[in-house]
Amino acid sequence: MNPVFLNIGGFTIAWYGVLIMLGVVAGVYVGKRYARERGLDVELFERMIMWMLFWGIVGARIVFVATSWHMFQNTPMPRLLLDIINVRAGGISIHGGLIGGILVLVYFARKYRLNFYQYADLAVPGVAFGIIGGRIGNIMNGTDTVGRVTGWPIGFRWPDSARAFHSGMCVKDPRPDMDLSQYCQNIGGQQVMTAPVHFTQLYGVIIGIILSIAAFYWLRSRKPGWAFWQFWLWYSILRAGWEETFRLNPLPIRSYLSQGLEKVLSS
Repeated sequence: MNPVFLNIGGFTIAWYGVLIMLGVVAGVYVGKRYARERGLDVELFERMIMWMLFWGIVGARIVFVATSWHMFQNTPMPRLLLDIINVRAGGISIHGGLIGGILVLVYFARKYRLNFYQYADLAVPGVAFGIIGGRIGNIMNGTDTVGRVTGWPIGFRWPDSARAFHSGMCVKDPRPDMDLSQYCQNIGGQQVMTAPVHFTQLYGVIIGIILSIAAFYWLRSRKPGWAFWQFWLWYSILRAGWEETFRLNPLPIRSYLSQGLEKVLSS
């Protein structure tokens, strides 16, 4: 796995950003087509998208920093400020991006006295396609949205070259449900995670595909807000019920205890 799409003189462009942008561009194309069919302002919609992208990135970074403060709290000033704004070093939250984009839509709707939902519906394909691109980018990164160790047949063993399970993932964590050190081995002088895990990045790709296909069905309705709220409903259900359940997150309900871990430990 290699997170770098292009390296020019030390300046790198990551697959993650490229793939998300491709998804958004494809979504904007679809949204503009529906805007023309419905007699909406295509030029204004394009302006909305530009500002949604900008404030979406800002919101995504703010939420990531706020929810991952342990990664920054020991960094001295002024390095701390540079690390917070350095999006290229990685770390954004889709929830923050969605919030930032919605706030832009609210602003435009109020300023130009538009029906918020008519334009929010048009943005649904772009978000769905962006989810696909982002999760494929996570696969290229390796380190992102890591899945739990499992003994189920669907367990995926990452290649040793993947960054995801190198030394950072093999450090003993004081939280029992987050500790992966027991599944690590020393390969070539480096601690590598060798146990099979839930391929949660792929789960996310499939969720994005499902939402993308459903978006075309939802947009057949001319009822403002139908596609928007259907997207939020099903994204929440699929993300919380499928992807998040099997990610390496501390969960109050330990669904991961019955996944045949004894078999993994003994193998």
